[in-house]
Amino acid sequence: MQGTEYGDEQTARNMATELRNRLAEGRPLRVYCGYDPRTSDLHIGHTITMRKLRQFQELGHHVIFLIGNYTSLLGDPSDQDKLRPTLTAEQVAQNARTYSEQAFKILDREKTQIRFNAEWLGELSFLEVIRLAQNFTVQQFMTRENFAQRIQKGDAIHLHETFYSLMQGYDAVALETDVQVGGTDQLFNILTAGRKLQEAHGQKPQIGIFVQILPGTDGVIKMSKSLGNHIPILSTPEDMYGKVMSIPDAAMPIYFKLATRYTPDQIAQIEASLKHGTAHPRNVKMELAREIVAIFHDDAAALRAEEHFRTVFQQREAPTDMPSYLVNGTATVTEIMVATKLAPSKNEARRLISGDGVTLDGRKVSDPLEVVSPPDSGIVLQVGKRRFVRLVKA
Repeated sequence: MQGTEYGDEQTARNMATELRNRLAEGRPLRVYCGYDPRTSDLHIGHTITMRKLRQFQELGHHVIFLIGNYTSLLGDPSDQDKLRPTLTAEQVAQNARTYSEQAFKILDREKTQIRFNAEWLGELSFLEVIRLAQNFTVQQFMTRENFAQRIQKGDAIHLHETFYSLMQGYDAVALETDVQVGGTDQLFNILTAGRKLQEAHGQKPQIGIFVQILPGTDGVIKMSKSLGNHIPILSTPEDMYGKVMSIPDAAMPIYFKLATRYTPDQIAQIEASLKHGTAHPRNVKMELAREIVAIFHDDAAALRAEEHFRTVFQQREAPTDMPSYLVNGTATVTEIMVATKLAPSKNEARRLISGDGVTLDGRKVSDPLEVVSPPDSGIVLQVGKRRFVRLVKA
């Protein structure tokens, strides 16, 4: 249960008790987590749940990495304040093509079972879906925080959005799972939908193991490719290192806690050194960047990435009198380039980015929609060889 987060002490105690009782049965537990291929890249935010799966593997349990190639057609509304766009089966298949290989950056290849939920969801008849739905009330869905907020704002909630929980709940039934791992945004899907449907099918209800959600490089919003604040698992060492260096100083503790191999005691020492000023934030962040790159590549790659960062950013000849620009934390690189007149238009900004002509703190920018959230010490945006702007947190 180390590193779990429930938001409610009673629920945490209940799940811990159920887990102890299930372990007392003396058999390997069936443990899974699902990953929807809405995009082609898994990012380090996804690896938080994978780490918990890896712990179960190392303790001798049966781990299932579920690729939600059917649930992806709809998309999980759990953390959304608006309707998700639907995908085609072809888009989902293309996105899912390398998911298992990406997952093996964390999971033990020999101890991981890969499954696809189209195996069973695609076979359900309309009558069977109705029978799943009769286990729930409309009121249960309308009290969910994200749905309640949309109702309050007068935004539409489409009926098909409620189906996602039924689909995910049925995954637990089909896999006959003992444990499901998920982020804290999955409380309803796992504890309400999954457990209720398992009981309706004569199974023991699964135990929910919930972990905190890693914020993106803006340090605030959940890491997401659609928001441009993500760090892909398949990033090059240099790109990964640079993106970690771009996170706000305030986000470092949660990155150490969720995205590294550091023990709680080590993390406590780092937090104390930052609080008392005995360690410089930039040095601590470089330690964090080295650790994350080493996890997904190796120690040698981490050192090369650090040397690249020092050479390109810390040792470059940047002007000392460059102009400053206040960033509110939600602006994209493209928007900032236009606002600071580093590009005359968004189209030109995108052209410069695609031509590798734009850097943030020495790291080449590849995504025009990347959200910029400067650390307390500021960050330098460079276009070409001679145009610089220091971006400062508003």
